[in-house]
Amino acid sequence: MRFSTYTTDGETFYGAITDAGAICLSPLFAEWPTLYDAVAANGLDTLSAAAEGRPVTHVSFSYEMVLPNAPRILCVGVNFPDRNAEYKDGSAQPEYMSLFPRFASGFTGHDRPLIRPPENHTLDYEGEVAIVIGKKGRRIRAEDAYDHIAALTLCNEGTIRDWVRHAKFNVTQGKNWDRSGALGPWLVPFRNASQLDEARIITRVNGEVRQDDYLKRMMFPVREEIAYISAFMTLMPGDIIVTGTPTGAGARFDPPRYLKPGDVVEIEVDGIGVLRNGVEDEQ
Repeated sequence: MRFSTYTTDGETFYGAITDAGAICLSPLFAEWPTLYDAVAANGLDTLSAAAEGRPVTHVSFSYEMVLPNAPRILCVGVNFPDRNAEYKDGSAQPEYMSLFPRFASGFTGHDRPLIRPPENHTLDYEGEVAIVIGKKGRRIRAEDAYDHIAALTLCNEGTIRDWVRHAKFNVTQGKNWDRSGALGPWLVPFRNASQLDEARIITRVNGEVRQDDYLKRMMFPVREEIAYISAFMTLMPGDIIVTGTPTGAGARFDPPRYLKPGDVVEIEVDGIGVLRNGVEDEQ
């Protein structure tokens, strides 16, 4: 079962996504006005049950960022061995993971364009798996971490590269341009460890494979990410953790291969799906 936030005829809904279309569920749950509210209430199983046997209600619709009102999105940076080597600074694997915040305004939905701003044209792609927390926790042990995951989704953690270099110790300003990245298309409920432990992530630009790796090669696996982050903050249902991108982002080519209008980026993980976005200049 897959769940998404979508818009049709000027109205926003959430529901189950099938190959034939969307099964609208939001009108059935007044207590959960958004998909984020359903996740926060541990309601994905209830949504699954409600969708069973119901007919498709919408065939034509536009995907939104999957949790457009998510208040907390944390990203893990430089989390694959080859990514660390890309920096060519001779550093070994770091002792601690790098973290930075992103905000919902910086993301768009599946099949919508990433927006390249006029101020700078170094828009880059980063294909990643994102996890959505389903169970509150503080100081979560790594061995218990998967018990706190509600769902998985995909992220294109689009970045304005020049702007992450504006300051010495933060990348926030290069990571939060409006609609520079994407989250979606949908949430896939997390049922077993293999969904992460055996996941292979592939990023294509105009059909060319640019990133191809396995999550099991991450320097800081998802279990450790949850344990580390929950040491300093209480993780809440609906929180999103973007887990890290493999080598092959556009900035690491010589010369760099940044995104331009007309490009199409696809991020694919078996068992989750494909997140696809074009690129347009800001109007």
